[in-house]
Amino acid sequence: MINPTHYPLLVFAISFSSLWLSAWIGWSLLRRQRAMESDLREDFGLILAASLTLLGLIIGFSFSMATSRYDLRKNYEEAEANAIGTEYFRADLLPFAEAAKVRSLLRNYLDQRIEFYQADDEQHLQQINARIVKLQNELWSVVAAAAEAHPTPVVALTVSGMNDVLNSQGYTQAAFWNRIPTTAWALMAFIALGCNLLVGYGSRSTTSGSKLLPILPFIVSVAFMLIADIDSPRHGIIRVKPQNLISLSESLQVPNLSN
Repeated sequence: MINPTHYPLLVFAISFSSLWLSAWIGWSLLRRQRAMESDLREDFGLILAASLTLLGLIIGFSFSMATSRYDLRKNYEEAEANAIGTEYFRADLLPFAEAAKVRSLLRNYLDQRIEFYQADDEQHLQQINARIVKLQNELWSVVAAAAEAHPTPVVALTVSGMNDVLNSQGYTQAAFWNRIPTTAWALMAFIALGCNLLVGYGSRSTTSGSKLLPILPFIVSVAFMLIADIDSPRHGIIRVKPQNLISLSESLQVPNLSN
């Protein structure tokens, strides 16, 4: 089942149409009623101001959640590049045959990690993950065999570095899965719908007043789209680019997959 929060443009389309409809319903209800009394309108203004303030705080909190997850993905990309680069040079501590094999596997592994960040098709991503798992097993088999044949502190250092490479991939994958919960999106949408209903209900019951109704839905929808864009690691415009991995690839003279 497709999660609409994974697609920022879809979030904008759904939220704008829903919020505009909510504001229009509120405005239509007001047209059928008599004008509010002054005391009632004053109380209504307090409720509306409090509701909009709450909506603003929740949007700000959600934006903070999205940016923290984005920063986490960037940090793990940097850590992953450092781990792979360190292990590539630690391979010199292994016997010649094992060292050459580890370097070759690491170069292929680096290619796949770059593709992982750039992939946006689910089927392609599954193929990449399958190749990554295979390469990880081969890398671990080589260093484990070398450690068994040569149980020295120097070889143990290489095994520790390979462990860092494998762990860094796991941390990255966990960061890609760490998204704003769907329940949080639903609650935020519920509050936004209520606020727009109140705004429509409190607007002037004139044709000119109805022309201003799309403004708040549009602003809130843009905010929702931005949050979804930052929170989505693959389907948004704002994405983590594997700059450190690409830089490492270039330094090792590996074919650059960024083009």
